[in-house]
Amino acid sequence: MMTVIGLTGGIASGKSTVAKFLAEHGFVVVDADIASRKAVAPGSTGLAEIKTVFGEKVIQEDGTLDRKALGEIIFNDPSERAKLNAIVHPLVRDIMEVEKNAGLTQGKVVVMDIPLLFENKLEHTVDEVWVVYVPETIQIERLMARNHLTIDEAISRIKSQISIEEKKQKADKVIDNSGSLEELYTQLNCLVQPYK
Repeated sequence: MMTVIGLTGGIASGKSTVAKFLAEHGFVVVDADIASRKAVAPGSTGLAEIKTVFGEKVIQEDGTLDRKALGEIIFNDPSERAKLNAIVHPLVRDIMEVEKNAGLTQGKVVVMDIPLLFENKLEHTVDEVWVVYVPETIQIERLMARNHLTIDEAISRIKSQISIEEKKQKADKVIDNSGSLEELYTQLNCLVQPYK
C-alpha cells in the first residue's frame, strides 16, 4: 500500500512528538522544517536570495540566517511573509519531493510533516491528512512556556496560521494531544495498525 500522509497541526500542538513516534514505527517522515533549514543553509541559493530581499540585518556574523530578526519582520507583515515564502517554498518542495520519492521507492508509508499544509494549500499532494489537535488555550500556554513569549506574542504567532478548529474540521484523522503522553501514544498505536 503506497500511502502519503500529510501530518499537520497548530503551532505547539505536539506535532513533533507524533512525527517522532511515526518514525520510530517504520514510517518515513519527511520534515518541512528540516527541509526549510536545508533550503537556507549557509552557501545555499535560498540564503543568498533572502539576503538580497531582506538585507544584511537577517544574516548573523557566522553567515547563518538570523531567524529571530527575520521572524520580527515577517510575523506581523503578510506582504513580507509572502516575499519570504516565494523564496523558500519552491526550494523546500523540491527537497521534500526527493525525500518522499525515496521513501515510496522503498515501499514505505511516507509522512509529509508540514506545519502549514492547509495554509499553503498542499492537502491535494497527500492521500490523507492527519491533524494533531489541542485547543487554542493549550497552544497559547505551551507556546509561552516553550518559547518564553508574552501572551500577545504567542497569540500573534497562532493567528499567523489557520485556526486549529478549522484544521480539525478539514482532517481525515484527528489526533487529540490535549491529554497525557500516554494517552497520545495509545491513540497513535491504534492509528498506525492498518498501515503496518
